[in-house]
Amino acid sequence: MENSESNNIIAKGSLLKGNLNVPGNIRLEGKVVGNVKSKSKIVCGETSVIEGNVNAVNAEIAGKVNGKVKVEELLILKSSCNINGDISTEKLIIESGSKFNGGCVMGEGLEKQKISKSSNLSSNNDK
Repeated sequence: MENSESNNIIAKGSLLKGNLNVPGNIRLEGKVVGNVKSKSKIVCGETSVIEGNVNAVNAEIAGKVNGKVKVEELLILKSSCNINGDISTEKLIIESGSKFNGGCVMGEGLEKQKISKSSNLSSNNDK
């Protein structure tokens, strides 16, 4: 049985190579080379680095992410964050000073994006 109340920590100075998939919360202060997925919340501290995609219900990012960030509910980009990749989320808070390079899809746009991709994959070539 999965425990969604679990708390996991990757400490500063730690290096994890491989995908990380947890049922509960995770706090990252170290580096992960791989995808990070949580069925709850991901908190990335100022010293965290993720070389891969992030997928969670809620997330707060203060570190660096090189990959796509997909959050079902609320994504908070702290002033020290640096994201190089696309973002998709229901709600987004961006603090002054945060850096984000990529596309962003929010709220109702998420459903429209899913529908348009499945109905006509070649429509992007027409633009």
